[in-house]
Amino acid sequence: MTQHTDVVVVGGGQAGLAAGYHLRRRGLDFVILDADPAPGGSWQHMWDSLHLFSPAEHSSLPGRLMPAQARAIYPGAGHVVDYLADYEKRYELPVQHGTRVDAVRRDGDQLLVEADSGTWQGKAVISATGTWSRPFLPAVPGRSVFTGQQLHTVTYRSPADFTDQRVLVVGGGNSGAQIAADLTLGGQAEVTWVTQRPPRFLPDDIDGRALFDVATSRRRALEEGRTDTGGVASLGDIVAVPPVRAARDAGLLTAKPMFSRLTTNGVQWADGSHSGADAVIWCTGFRPALAHLAPLSLRGPRGHIPTDGTRSLGEPRLHLLGYGDWTGPASATLIGVGRPARDAARAIAQLL
Repeated sequence: MTQHTDVVVVGGGQAGLAAGYHLRRRGLDFVILDADPAPGGSWQHMWDSLHLFSPAEHSSLPGRLMPAQARAIYPGAGHVVDYLADYEKRYELPVQHGTRVDAVRRDGDQLLVEADSGTWQGKAVISATGTWSRPFLPAVPGRSVFTGQQLHTVTYRSPADFTDQRVLVVGGGNSGAQIAADLTLGGQAEVTWVTQRPPRFLPDDIDGRALFDVATSRRRALEEGRTDTGGVASLGDIVAVPPVRAARDAGLLTAKPMFSRLTTNGVQWADGSHSGADAVIWCTGFRPALAHLAPLSLRGPRGHIPTDGTRSLGEPRLHLLGYGDWTGPASATLIGVGRPARDAARAIAQLL
């Protein structure tokens, strides 16, 4: 049996909830289909010590300030999960948890959304599945022969899991720096941090508040035809949150250049030398989770779907939300997703 609605939102994390808030304000009928069995989006799967880059008041979705966390300037992932669960309940958003969407297809003047629990027909679709479910692993020589443990950011939890092990942390972004710091400060593992290029730390006084302002300034410059400021990437790659700063200042966070290959029991370096390793943690990023949109044949360069703002150029009834700057400046952040969510809801209301 096919169910009907104005808008189907695919994904019930922060982007899907922000979309639901603005769709509700527009008076549209909608449903949010979310694969996770519980509220909280990807935040419920983060590692134990993860904290936001920004204070609570600068990490909020539209309409509802995130409350401060007791004894913490930067809220932890669990606090974010509680906030998102409360947000979903407070605005009575129609989220169907435990519902995985397999495909979105054209069906005349409607879009057909096929899920494991049934089929929905909508006049528009907002895809807000993010990237967490699609971790990227680089094609490093020897990765298939290494006999130690290999895991990605998505499955890292705690230094306690690596007691007395030799651990390679691969990746020069925030996740790599934070996990390397977590392990070195834990003191239970022998840690080697490996990056493709020398790590670039942002100034210590910059956090998520300043990063959002920089991203906003870049958006305005581009909209007004001024020179591209480069945005956040021009400042650096790594936010010096307190644990990262502590490990760096203690001399525990010094990166080595990328190794040449993995071997059965470690790595071979560019000079031919070898180091043993028991585990490799790949902090090598993610790709957009867009497999459900494959039947629409919209993929462009680098696997992205070309958009004007959030609206797909090849299918104007489809909006993409929260995947990064290509679907709205800072749209992959809590505070940044509100504006593109509002724009998407307004465009859909006009379309309908």
